[in-house]
Amino acid sequence: MDAGELERTVLCHSLGMTHSSGPRLRSILDAIPAYKAGQPARVLEGVTSHKLSSNENPFEPLPQIVQAAATAAASMQLYPDFASTQLVGALAQRFNVPVSHIAVATGSVALTAQLVNITSEPGDSVMFAWRSFESYPIVTMIGGATPVRVPLDSNDRHDLDAMLAAIDSTTRLIFVCNPNNPTGTAVGKAALAAFLEKVPSDVLVVIDEAYREFVDPGTIPDGLDFYREYANVAVLRTFSKAYGLAGLRVGFCIAHEPVAEALRKVQIPFGVSSVAQAAGIAALVADVEEAALARCEILVSERNRVRDELVAAGFSPSESEANFVWLRLGEHTSAFAEACESAGVAVRPFAGEGVRVSVGLPQANNQFVAIAKSWLQNRK
Repeated sequence: MDAGELERTVLCHSLGMTHSSGPRLRSILDAIPAYKAGQPARVLEGVTSHKLSSNENPFEPLPQIVQAAATAAASMQLYPDFASTQLVGALAQRFNVPVSHIAVATGSVALTAQLVNITSEPGDSVMFAWRSFESYPIVTMIGGATPVRVPLDSNDRHDLDAMLAAIDSTTRLIFVCNPNNPTGTAVGKAALAAFLEKVPSDVLVVIDEAYREFVDPGTIPDGLDFYREYANVAVLRTFSKAYGLAGLRVGFCIAHEPVAEALRKVQIPFGVSSVAQAAGIAALVADVEEAALARCEILVSERNRVRDELVAAGFSPSESEANFVWLRLGEHTSAFAEACESAGVAVRPFAGEGVRVSVGLPQANNQFVAIAKSWLQNRK
């Protein structure tokens, strides 16, 4: 009897359960890293607290979206449309793609798991940059495949040459997070085009564009352009960030029909709620989307301002194309995060590596910049 079994046996006896030590669970669970969500800010007397740890949209939902969600909620006793027919139709029209090329799910994060499920089996591998989105190794290991982490380059960008070199006969799926979470960096059109040209055609490349609406479109390519050119390219998008629907959980994948059809086969039945579907449809109405994208422009302006002030103070933030900035602080990461927490601002630390700071409204950003400057000054 190992330590785990002994602990379960002791617990069972303490609860009066004498005939069973409980079900046997998968051994892989012990090796799967836990997802760490951004923590709320501490509540401090006399201090306004701000949560800048989860890349949430700081603006309240647009009223048209709220109204559509409220109307849908009045029928919550009914199952949602299994196929998300109206939402899929709106997405197809918005992005000029066939309906059969779209799969929706409870956020793009759910689609990462579905993509592993349709491509990979035990013995296969899933590749991604590291550090990148925390979901990638988790869904890979749950799916029974092997994660292959390729280190970012010295500028915290995807090292696409190293990723090409790491492809082998086991590679089934490659995630390219563009912009990358948590560093905010992005790869340009020429580099991504050269990469895709060399990836074997039977390997699915997923361009994860959760932060697409915050990039400079003159510099960072649209993944859909590559999807239209390559049958082995799929694109992930979400309503969580730009449209402010993080709490409703709805994202989508645009891929060629064999991939999209496979994604629909493994989807959780009725996963995307009626409320989420209605909100997504409302978000794609032209004037509503225009208002949402105008808010993104405000956040981009704030992101650039925050970055400029950090640089002027002596920090070296990443060249972010997302709604957050990244500070590679190494061994000082925890101390910096604690200084922010103690002053009422929650950031997202990655121990021993750096902190990711979401862009909030000006007051929150100003408070963070002041804390950062004070922390750096005190270290000198």
